[in-house]
Amino acid sequence: MPSKKALVRRPGPRLAEGLVTHIEREKVDADLAVEQWEAYAEALRTHGWETVEVDPADDCPDAVFVEDTVVLYRNVALITRPGAESRRGETEGVEEAVASLGCSVNWVWEPGTLDGGDVLKIGDTVYVGRGGRTNAAGVQQLRAVFEPLGARIVAVPVSKVLHLKSAVTALPDGTVLGRIPQLDAPSLFPRFLPVPEESGAHVVLLGGGRLLMAASAPKTADLLADLGHEPVLVDISEFEKLEGCVTCLSVRLRELYA
Repeated sequence: MPSKKALVRRPGPRLAEGLVTHIEREKVDADLAVEQWEAYAEALRTHGWETVEVDPADDCPDAVFVEDTVVLYRNVALITRPGAESRRGETEGVEEAVASLGCSVNWVWEPGTLDGGDVLKIGDTVYVGRGGRTNAAGVQQLRAVFEPLGARIVAVPVSKVLHLKSAVTALPDGTVLGRIPQLDAPSLFPRFLPVPEESGAHVVLLGGGRLLMAASAPKTADLLADLGHEPVLVDISEFEKLEGCVTCLSVRLRELYA
């Protein structure tokens, strides 16, 4: 029986100080961000996911972007070593959370750096973005942990966006969504669907054809609805100001062993 648990972490008081790399800094409304986060978590629960709240890391402005701290393949968790030093303190609470859910835990060690936002899983293929926050040693360590479990690791150059999943995610059938201008190597993906909006490249698969998407991508939502999917829209404007997207705000655990 597949599991439907999602790790989430409440935005902390320093959220507005979060890192921005590829966009201009804008003022973040912290109160609105909390409301949006609560609506995001509620959307997960409404569609059958049990949310598991990771202990806050209030000293780390970017801690709400919990996806970057861990990569899961089956029931094996790889605790990352974020490329930005200011984010290294985020992993501790996440490590406790995945261990308590029964995952076996591995770690990325120095000199490796790896952000979970650089990892896109499609079936047994694991694409890993090598660029801003993830280095070659991080890719090698990911390969060492997951290849013996049957994963096929495909490294992808990333230079135009923060993370691989800032540029691409995938539909349930494995078709990759993205915006061509943000991709270094679109030809690495066997089936590719270009989308009209930047935030349209980000979907979280809720199950049953439903796709959690940002409200800032209405044209893409229409396109995907027309293809028979069911978009579930959430407003995450305050997180988008920090280069966040719908995937960054949770870690979905689909293959826990009961």
